[in-house]
Amino acid sequence: MDQPAEETHLIEQEPFYATQGKEVEIFEAAYRNCIPVLLKGPTGCGKTRFMEHMAWRLERPLVTVSCHDDLTASDLVGRYLIIGGETRWIDGPLAQAVRIGALCYLDEIVEARKDTTVVIHPLADDRRALPVEKTGEVITAPTTFCLAISYNPGYQSVLKDLKQSTRQRFVAIDFDYPDPKQEASIICHESGLDTGTADLLVRFAGMTRNLKGNGLEEGASTRLLVHAAKLMQSGVDPRTACRGAIAEALTDEPDMLAAVNELGATLF
Repeated sequence: MDQPAEETHLIEQEPFYATQGKEVEIFEAAYRNCIPVLLKGPTGCGKTRFMEHMAWRLERPLVTVSCHDDLTASDLVGRYLIIGGETRWIDGPLAQAVRIGALCYLDEIVEARKDTTVVIHPLADDRRALPVEKTGEVITAPTTFCLAISYNPGYQSVLKDLKQSTRQRFVAIDFDYPDPKQEASIICHESGLDTGTADLLVRFAGMTRNLKGNGLEEGASTRLLVHAAKLMQSGVDPRTACRGAIAEALTDEPDMLAAVNELGATLF
């Protein structure tokens, strides 16, 4: 039985996050008004880091669940388990987050089973309650609780799109990759790489992003650029770093892999 890949922690040190627009202001206003938040944007553009940053700003614990296609409602809410010969109810990550008034972040929500997303509906409207069907309990969310979900609208198929009955419960914040100057600055901060090489990585990323829909499902994310930069800082040859951290991570198709590597070779 698969368990959700969850993580619960109180963030004590400020995570580095480069603001792109009004996302912090919108999130804080939504939080104060007990409105759930939907983060939309491509893979590796900073949605998870943003949630860590907001948890730090709001001084609340962050419960993160990486959703997958085997994720069930019981995985989120909880289940009875036999512990030490006794049957005990164990809260799932969503129930835990509601009880302690945490920020609960369901990453890539559309990857979960369709019937699973219905569980969040009572939490995402004026009821702000989590019914626990197996115990008969209804957990009412305190004002400090905030539900946030994310998905990648450019990557998901129609079959895995977010239903209107779900999405219209949320305030939506649109994320994208940072502008080139800011992205290079992020790479330098995260890896220690020099500005000139970081600029080349950003140009390389732009080339791969132009291939989206023409052989690539996604272009190079900011996350992948940071990975490549860290390899370079550790002494790995730039072409080798780009091949391992970017090209091989983007595709397994031989012709497209060769094309991406050739793009990297024009810059490094």
